[in-house]
Amino acid sequence: MNIRKTDLNLLVYLNVLLEERSVSKAADKLAITQPAMSNALKRLRELFDDPILVRTADGMTPTDKAVKLKPDIVELLSLAEQITQPDRDFSISHSEATFRIMASDYMEATLITPFIRHVLSDAPHINFDLLTPGDVGLHDMEKGTIDLAINRFTTLPKSFHQATVWRDNFCCLLHRDHPYVSQPDLDNYLAAEHIWVNRMGWGAESVASNKSGAQRLGWVDEALWQLDKTRSIRVFTRHYMMMGLLLQEPQLIATIPRRLARIYQDSEELAVCRVPFQIVPFEIKMIWSPLRQHSRAHQWLRRSLLEFSETVLDR
Repeated sequence: MNIRKTDLNLLVYLNVLLEERSVSKAADKLAITQPAMSNALKRLRELFDDPILVRTADGMTPTDKAVKLKPDIVELLSLAEQITQPDRDFSISHSEATFRIMASDYMEATLITPFIRHVLSDAPHINFDLLTPGDVGLHDMEKGTIDLAINRFTTLPKSFHQATVWRDNFCCLLHRDHPYVSQPDLDNYLAAEHIWVNRMGWGAESVASNKSGAQRLGWVDEALWQLDKTRSIRVFTRHYMMMGLLLQEPQLIATIPRRLARIYQDSEELAVCRVPFQIVPFEIKMIWSPLRQHSRAHQWLRRSLLEFSETVLDR
């Protein structure tokens, strides 16, 4: 069978004929004339090389082939109806969507985790799959297998859609017994030992050289480079949330985004202090594939995350 030459409306006629087992009743149900339905039955017999319906003592009876065709016809028509229906409004209370979001643990802790807690009861069947920048790449975004990537980015393909989540800056997080707490100046900052978070995967570039040839490794060290200064990095970690454990030792300082530091503001052991030099604020963006742009579920996710982000203060 060459489907390009087949009138697929015949499958609708066939389904009703097998339900009604009567040409006249099928015609009435489909609001067409009886001769038109008789002609449709003739074409169906030619298409399937089978009588389809045979007159017996019990009336019009489907042939064995027609009986076997019935469940496939029902499934095919159901699928056709689904894919031709307009995209209805998204309902968080009924949706069973799974959203895959790439983000660093900084964004997981400050935005995504509180957002999930916020929508958990209203969205009982929605699931979240959180990935790190090392788990996925730009090609996953291009294919639409990742719903959102939320990070600091320098360059992105022009085809991606994007929105700004927020701008953030840095502060110091350290043990309350650290000398810097009582005298937060540049000399004490440079005399201390530091924790630096190495973000894995794609995002903002972070390695270059300063005037003395030493490496600078991100926004903080870029600002120090402008002063021709370097800090002593004692611990390199891949996870922002490691700092809460490491800072139980009084000799370490972590220079981290202010919104992340707010998580520790009620800690009895840790203190939040200003950075003793100027750092250019950084911008967090969410990006997504054009393949996801018009999805109602995806539109809800983007809108809801952006609205919720406005409640996450950095002071």
